[in-house]
Amino acid sequence: MQLKESTRRYILLGMVLFIVIGLISAKVMAKKQDNEFLAEDALYQQASQLYGQGSYAEASEVINELLKRKPKSEIVNYLGGLIAANNDDYTQAAILLQKTLDINPHNVEDPMFMLQFAEVLFFTERYEDAKIVLEKCREWGWAPESYPTYQERVTELLTQIENKQ
Repeated sequence: MQLKESTRRYILLGMVLFIVIGLISAKVMAKKQDNEFLAEDALYQQASQLYGQGSYAEASEVINELLKRKPKSEIVNYLGGLIAANNDDYTQAAILLQKTLDINPHNVEDPMFMLQFAEVLFFTERYEDAKIVLEKCREWGWAPESYPTYQERVTELLTQIENKQ
């Protein structure tokens, strides 16, 4: 089968137009995605800064907005859990830290995360769950450099749990 010269040109022109339209569409969609990312990053930075300054109520408002946008983000859920715990909303903190653990199960290997999670579970009066997490913390038998009294805190919480039961 032989194609006429004009048919070949139309095919070539169609392919070129298809590629050009695809590139334009990709650029427009990428620009939108970049703007969304910048907005979310600004919210995260603001929440993190407010948390660092101890403005937990304001940080809570910002992180809740970000949680609506990025509900499956490990770092957003983690920061949200820390903020909620500092606002004495331990139930919400437990939910967000559990969600963080569900998103990234490797957090069970992070001693500080596990201690924070155990403390939140303790304050929500989920003593059996807290005890399981604290037993895991005790198994490590060492303390992170940033928290030399880590094992003492683990023992203290376990003692308090045993006294409550």
